[in-house]
Amino acid sequence: MSAALQLHPEMSDAEWQTRCDLAALYHVVHHLGWTDLINTHMTARIPGEPNHFLINNYGEMFDETTASSLVKMHLDGAVLSPGGAFNAAGFTIHSGVYKARPDANCVLHTHTRAGAGVSLLRRGLRPISQDSLHVIDDVVYHEYGVPASEEECEALGRSCAAGTCVVLLNHGLLTLGETIHGALMRLYMLERACELELLARQMDEPPVVIDLSVQRKAAERMRKLRPAPEYGLSEWKGLVRTVERKGADFRR
Repeated sequence: MSAALQLHPEMSDAEWQTRCDLAALYHVVHHLGWTDLINTHMTARIPGEPNHFLINNYGEMFDETTASSLVKMHLDGAVLSPGGAFNAAGFTIHSGVYKARPDANCVLHTHTRAGAGVSLLRRGLRPISQDSLHVIDDVVYHEYGVPASEEECEALGRSCAAGTCVVLLNHGLLTLGETIHGALMRLYMLERACELELLARQMDEPPVVIDLSVQRKAAERMRKLRPAPEYGLSEWKGLVRTVERKGADFRR
């Protein structure tokens, strides 16, 4: 038994590993500059416990997050980590997705400038970049609702049933995936697509739209690739090595 599990004998190996991976994700998001102080959130469902997920301890900066500081919650809102604090809007968002998508094991939500900028447009993303072709066939636009309400929880669940890359109108971005690295890869490509979309909208001429036949072939390829266990795995391993080289201490 590892030293960490000796300190937490009630915890399964699977939960501890998920905690380490999710804590690493917070440090990766900090490294990528996708933070909004303490006001966005990433979660992971605990393997073997479909009604339980982990979320950041509200008030910590992302580069302060550790495996032990993550808060364990039930989908009904019960907090299972003594003294743990959580963002109410965060619980609404993540519980709504997990209830609607049993296949989702990770949900990421950000307020980046590019993502929030595209969220101000009714159907903001266009098939104008190689990056957009990674996600555009799976993009869903979700109407802005009342934060932290049961109605919003249910509405978000309905939106996420239609896709894994969500533009939360007037708000930001959200992705979900079967794995942490898969959800992160979706978010990276969605963020890139939003950045290029905003750049294109500042130019004095219309962008080149990718041929429809190419769009269709790209969509077919991505529908096979995104659910695969290896989707985003190499990129994930590289990013974890990067934050560790920078001194990230999250496995505690």
